[in-house]
Amino acid sequence: MNQHFSTSSLMLIGGMIIVYILFTSWLTVKLRSKTNEQFMTAAKSMPAFIVGILMMSEYIGAKSTVGTAQEAFTAGLAASWSTVAATIGFVLFGLFMVKRMYNSGQVTISGMIEQKFGKSTKIAVSLIMIYALLLVNVGNYISGAAALSSVFSVNLPIAYLVIAVVSTFYFAFGGMKSIAYVTILHTALKYFGVILILVFALSQTGGITPMVQNMPSFYFTWDGHIGATTVIAWIVATIGSIFSTQYIIQAISSTKSAAEAKKSTIYAGILCLPIAVFLGVIGVAAKYLYPDMKSVYALPVFINGMNPFLAGLVTTSLVASIFVSVSTVALAISSLVVKDFYVPYYKPSAEKEFKMTRIFSLIIGFVPLLFVFMFPSILSLSFFTKALRLTIAIIAVMGFFLPMFNSNRGATLGLLGAAITTSVWYALGNPYGIDNIYIAIATPIIIMLIERLFGGNKKKVENLKEEAAS
Repeated sequence: MNQHFSTSSLMLIGGMIIVYILFTSWLTVKLRSKTNEQFMTAAKSMPAFIVGILMMSEYIGAKSTVGTAQEAFTAGLAASWSTVAATIGFVLFGLFMVKRMYNSGQVTISGMIEQKFGKSTKIAVSLIMIYALLLVNVGNYISGAAALSSVFSVNLPIAYLVIAVVSTFYFAFGGMKSIAYVTILHTALKYFGVILILVFALSQTGGITPMVQNMPSFYFTWDGHIGATTVIAWIVATIGSIFSTQYIIQAISSTKSAAEAKKSTIYAGILCLPIAVFLGVIGVAAKYLYPDMKSVYALPVFINGMNPFLAGLVTTSLVASIFVSVSTVALAISSLVVKDFYVPYYKPSAEKEFKMTRIFSLIIGFVPLLFVFMFPSILSLSFFTKALRLTIAIIAVMGFFLPMFNSNRGATLGLLGAAITTSVWYALGNPYGIDNIYIAIATPIIIMLIERLFGGNKKKVENLKEEAAS
């Protein structure tokens, strides 16, 4: 996408971004975590509203912001379901799971799973979550680089590197305590930026009516070119991922009580709803005005038509969205690596654990750069990562609510089998029109049923032998 700004305009926009980065970097240093407890959970001191903002910002981060508009460009307003699903998910999470998870005393989803199933299942959960979250950040890097390259015409590899360096500084140095408070500024700016783009886009189209009159009708139906089965799959996957994702567990663990944790999920759900609709309208407006454009530029294309100051505000808002998305996900990965692998095997002192957490964080911040050229569609990648996390939610729900399925072996095999089948199905392009999300749902259930039927019988025989011997 070619930019149309003069050199002086680009200097203004670049200067605004640099000032913002410097200011938030100073804020990160000022609010930085000084202990591992602050780094992981902010020492359980976070107000519910701030945690709600933190969770909302991750679910409507860089990949959702750019990705929803991209999908709406080709499939219509129905793309908004990808984000509306988060509202549904957060409300259900607050009603049914938050109290149980908060009271477990765990700060990792794998730790909670271990309480129900055992160590091997915990390791499987941790590995799958790390795999999924690394791919989440791949999507964040891709969407963020698209925004930066659209405005500055920089090569994508340079844009990727800038995102990696700045975001890694935020989370590796600041931790949860710093990220949570800096996120308030990031989110306010992001919301304002999306609203600016929406107003500008509608001023260019002449409002909604011309689009409705001149575009194919599917752009304005509830399921568009996406289809009901995919919309349902999106909702199910988002609910499941919210129930099981590490950074959500970490966020609610940073509140003062289970009641505050529940409030934070309601705040997150409310904040997700308006911006979901805004992004859908922006994507459709881009298709109306620039029908032959690459879909990935559906949102950033409008920046090029703004005056330099407004373009600077919007670009800075997108940059803010990128940074908070990458930071929270990378922090969650670091927590899993440290708590599930480093600490159990090396049993370090508190000081050593804190030092190694930051070292792991630096590495994790740059790993996604190895995969950014492998995934063309941001939104499909986003829902594939949700499908992977959904398998964990399936196992967790069965463990919490169906105690007859509490086999460590069945849960472990179900998780690993689902990770493999879901990945293969996604790589094959969802054969027969069956979304990989449905594969993620079916595989662990089938495997655990089989294990229950055959493994359960084996256990009964062993128990009978033991009784006879006694």
